[in-house]
Amino acid sequence: MRFVDTNILLYAISRDRGERAKATRANDILTARDLGLSVQVLQEFYVQATRPTRPDRLSDDQAARLVQSFLRFRVQGIDTQLMLAALATCQRFRLSYWDAAILEAARAIGREVVLSEDLNDGQDYDGVRVENPCR
Repeated sequence: MRFVDTNILLYAISRDRGERAKATRANDILTARDLGLSVQVLQEFYVQATRPTRPDRLSDDQAARLVQSFLRFRVQGIDTQLMLAALATCQRFRLSYWDAAILEAARAIGREVVLSEDLNDGQDYDGVRVENPCR
Protein backbone atom coordinates (compact mmCIF):
# COMPACT_ATOMS: atom_id res chain seq x y z
CA MET A 1 0.00 0.00 0.00
CA ARG A 2 1.68 3.18 -1.22
CA PHE A 3 1.02 6.91 -1.03
CA VAL A 4 2.18 9.20 -3.83
CA ASP A 5 3.72 12.60 -3.11
CA THR A 6 3.34 15.55 -5.48
CA ASN A 7 6.73 15.17 -7.13
CA ILE A 8 5.70 11.81 -8.61
CA LEU A 9 2.66 13.40 -10.28
CA LEU A 10 4.82 16.24 -11.60
CA TYR A 11 7.43 13.87 -13.03
CA ALA A 12 4.62 12.00 -14.80
CA ILE A 13 3.85 15.11 -16.88
CA SER A 14 7.43 16.32 -17.32
CA ARG A 15 8.76 16.81 -20.84
CA ASP A 16 12.23 17.75 -19.60
CA ARG A 17 14.86 15.58 -21.31
CA GLY A 18 16.83 15.41 -18.08
CA GLU A 19 13.83 13.88 -16.31
CA ARG A 20 12.94 11.17 -18.85
CA ALA A 21 13.86 8.27 -16.58
CA LYS A 22 11.94 9.82 -13.69
CA ALA A 23 8.94 10.49 -15.95
CA THR A 24 8.91 6.86 -17.09
CA ARG A 25 9.16 5.61 -13.51
CA ALA A 26 6.42 7.99 -12.34
CA ASN A 27 4.08 6.86 -15.11
CA ASP A 28 4.80 3.22 -14.27
CA ILE A 29 3.89 3.92 -10.65
CA LEU A 30 0.62 5.57 -11.66
CA THR A 31 -0.57 2.41 -13.42
CA ALA A 32 -0.98 0.72 -10.02
CA ARG A 33 -4.38 0.57 -8.39
CA ASP A 34 -3.30 0.48 -4.74
CA LEU A 35 -2.12 4.09 -4.55
CA GLY A 36 -3.34 6.82 -2.27
CA LEU A 37 -2.85 10.57 -2.20
CA SER A 38 -4.33 13.58 -0.49
CA VAL A 39 -6.14 16.77 -1.29
CA GLN A 40 -2.87 18.55 -0.42
CA VAL A 41 -1.04 16.55 -3.12
CA LEU A 42 -3.72 17.40 -5.69
CA GLN A 43 -3.59 21.08 -4.77
CA GLU A 44 0.20 21.20 -4.97
CA PHE A 45 0.13 19.38 -8.31
CA TYR A 46 -2.34 21.85 -9.81
CA VAL A 47 -0.41 24.89 -8.59
CA GLN A 48 2.98 23.60 -9.73
CA ALA A 49 1.78 22.18 -13.06
CA THR A 50 0.19 25.52 -14.06
CA ARG A 51 2.94 27.75 -12.69
CA PRO A 52 3.74 30.35 -15.38
CA THR A 53 7.51 29.87 -14.94
CA ARG A 54 7.29 26.09 -15.51
CA PRO A 55 8.88 25.31 -18.90
CA ASP A 56 6.33 22.59 -19.71
CA ARG A 57 3.41 24.38 -18.09
CA LEU A 58 -0.06 22.86 -18.40
CA SER A 59 -3.14 24.91 -19.10
CA ASP A 60 -5.60 25.26 -16.23
CA ASP A 61 -7.99 22.95 -18.08
CA GLN A 62 -5.33 20.28 -18.68
CA ALA A 63 -4.26 20.33 -15.04
CA ALA A 64 -7.87 20.22 -13.80
CA ARG A 65 -8.58 17.19 -16.03
CA LEU A 66 -5.52 15.43 -14.64
CA VAL A 67 -6.63 16.18 -11.09
CA GLN A 68 -9.99 14.62 -11.98
CA SER A 69 -8.21 11.55 -13.36
CA PHE A 70 -6.19 11.16 -10.15
CA LEU A 71 -9.46 10.79 -8.24
CA ARG A 72 -9.35 7.14 -9.35
CA PHE A 73 -7.03 6.68 -6.37
CA ARG A 74 -8.07 6.88 -2.76
CA VAL A 75 -7.80 10.54 -1.69
CA GLN A 76 -7.44 11.65 1.93
CA GLY A 77 -9.08 14.93 2.80
CA ILE A 78 -7.65 17.49 5.17
CA ASP A 79 -9.50 17.94 8.43
CA THR A 80 -8.75 19.16 11.93
CA GLN A 81 -7.67 15.73 13.15
CA LEU A 82 -5.17 15.32 10.31
CA MET A 83 -3.85 18.85 10.85
CA LEU A 84 -3.26 18.23 14.56
CA ALA A 85 -1.54 14.91 13.83
CA ALA A 86 0.67 16.68 11.27
CA LEU A 87 1.60 19.35 13.82
CA ALA A 88 2.69 16.65 16.27
CA THR A 89 4.68 14.83 13.56
CA CYS A 90 6.23 18.11 12.51
CA GLN A 91 7.53 18.72 16.02
CA ARG A 92 8.55 15.13 16.74
CA PHE A 93 10.58 14.63 13.55
CA ARG A 94 11.51 18.27 12.91
CA LEU A 95 9.84 18.31 9.50
CA SER A 96 8.05 21.04 7.64
CA TYR A 97 4.32 21.08 8.28
CA TRP A 98 3.67 20.14 4.64
CA ASP A 99 5.89 17.04 4.77
CA ALA A 100 4.31 16.01 8.07
CA ALA A 101 0.84 16.43 6.55
CA ILE A 102 1.86 14.05 3.72
CA LEU A 103 2.94 11.43 6.26
CA GLU A 104 -0.24 11.82 8.29
CA ALA A 105 -2.47 11.64 5.22
CA ALA A 106 -0.75 8.39 4.25
CA ARG A 107 -1.23 7.05 7.76
CA ALA A 108 -4.91 8.09 7.78
CA ILE A 109 -5.70 5.95 4.73
CA GLY A 110 -3.58 3.02 5.81
CA ARG A 111 -0.65 3.45 3.45
CA GLU A 112 2.63 2.09 4.80
CA VAL A 113 4.94 3.59 2.18
CA VAL A 114 5.21 7.17 0.90
CA LEU A 115 6.82 7.53 -2.52
CA SER A 116 8.67 10.84 -2.41
CA GLU A 117 11.93 12.59 -3.15
CA ASP A 118 11.28 15.18 -0.46
CA LEU A 119 11.73 13.04 2.64
CA ASN A 120 14.59 10.81 3.82
CA ASP A 121 14.71 7.66 1.70
CA GLY A 122 14.28 4.60 3.89
CA GLN A 123 13.29 6.47 7.03
CA ASP A 124 10.42 5.12 9.08
CA TYR A 125 8.14 7.72 10.66
CA ASP A 126 6.21 5.66 13.21
CA GLY A 127 5.11 3.00 10.75
CA VAL A 128 5.10 5.06 7.56
CA ARG A 129 8.27 4.45 5.56
CA VAL A 130 9.58 6.69 2.79
CA GLU A 131 10.89 5.35 -0.51
CA ASN A 132 12.45 7.47 -3.21
CA PRO A 133 11.40 5.67 -6.40
CA CYS A 134 13.37 8.01 -8.65
CA ARG A 135 16.87 7.56 -7.28
